[in-house]
Amino acid sequence: MSTPPIKLGILCGGGPAPGMNSVICAATIEAINSGWEVYGIPDGFSDLMNGDTSRVHPLTLDDVSRIHLQGGSVLFTSRANPTKKKESLDNTVAAIKKLGLDALVTIGGDDTGYSASIVAAAAGGRPRVAHVPKTIDNDLPLPGDVPTFGYQTARHVGSEQVSNLMTDALTTRRWYFVVAMGRQAGHLAQGIGKSSGATLTVIPEDFDAQKPIRLDHVVDILEAAIYKRIAHGRPYGVAVLAEGLSLRFPQEDLDRAMPNGERDDHGHVRLSEVHLHRLLSDLVKQRCAERGHKVTIVAKNIGYELRSAPPIPFDIEYTRDLGFGAIEYLRNLLKKQDSDADGDEVGSMVTIQRGELVPLRFGTFNDPATGRPRVRTVNPQSEAYRVAREYQIRLDHDDMHHAERLAAIAATANMSPTAFRDRYGYIVEQDVFPARG
Repeated sequence: MSTPPIKLGILCGGGPAPGMNSVICAATIEAINSGWEVYGIPDGFSDLMNGDTSRVHPLTLDDVSRIHLQGGSVLFTSRANPTKKKESLDNTVAAIKKLGLDALVTIGGDDTGYSASIVAAAAGGRPRVAHVPKTIDNDLPLPGDVPTFGYQTARHVGSEQVSNLMTDALTTRRWYFVVAMGRQAGHLAQGIGKSSGATLTVIPEDFDAQKPIRLDHVVDILEAAIYKRIAHGRPYGVAVLAEGLSLRFPQEDLDRAMPNGERDDHGHVRLSEVHLHRLLSDLVKQRCAERGHKVTIVAKNIGYELRSAPPIPFDIEYTRDLGFGAIEYLRNLLKKQDSDADGDEVGSMVTIQRGELVPLRFGTFNDPATGRPRVRTVNPQSEAYRVAREYQIRLDHDDMHHAERLAAIAATANMSPTAFRDRYGYIVEQDVFPARG
């Protein structure tokens, strides 16, 4: 009697990222070439949570042969979380057993990977799971030189857009405040700002990690940079801002800055109502007007344009490796299972490091305090961070300690050098970026 083929399911969770289709393509082709049956599960866990398997369908070579060039996901995606309710988890496990899946490839961020590990454990370790990490935020706990797939494409497309805005800013003598995605880390904002040569970039890692970020502090950084640019005869520029800044603002700062903002049940401004690009542009324009400058600031938010872009060659090649690696890992894990070796391993996050497959077993990359995957933030002590800061135009140590430079910037703000230092000197004193030696 012949052994029945291994049944593999593939699903996507979280927001889109360039390269998702390439993972689906590579995993499907390698699995079929290995004699497996492959099934696409549309919309992540959303149907399975209701016990519904009606839209699960076979994937063939013809279905995936050229999708690696496309953005988005042919299997769609959702943020449905089967771990929040016991009923949802039970339904998901039952649906997977009904499908008879031996293995599952999940494509998503930390939430999707966490959900997959819980579902697999609840199902008794079958299916085994290979989680392929994706996020344009680049904040998953991989080694420092290993990006999450989708980040390089998002940075590439974002850099092109900001570069165009830099040219427009120069031509029209105006400012742009551009918010880039990155709720927990500033990798994407810094990557876009650094590669496009933006005037300055402000990310959460610019501030003391142990303290809240005051809204006025960010406003002062932007305002002072504008005065410095005016003093240099360049009254224009582009500031790139990480969206995660607003998550660290004290609630009282938002309540004060947005008196008419929609409130929650406790009377606080809803974070969903904080449109950082518009909030900061309004506050900075107001501050500049009080100092005698009418500054035009255009507020922009770039995010959706980046995450569904067609992948650049880097991400296509990278995700092909990841898709193949997911099947290779599952193939080896299922062999271990058949031999009763390491039978408690339900799955891993698949990574490619220095060209080699390196699975990171579920649970080994979690934060002990939260039980969730650790967040990889920008390292402000790194050489890469230093280079990013060296080429920005913002108030720095030399401006505060060279009389002529201080006098020129202070005059632009219609202040005396002493008053300017007293008002804005803390920006330099509290900066995590050290003064030049």
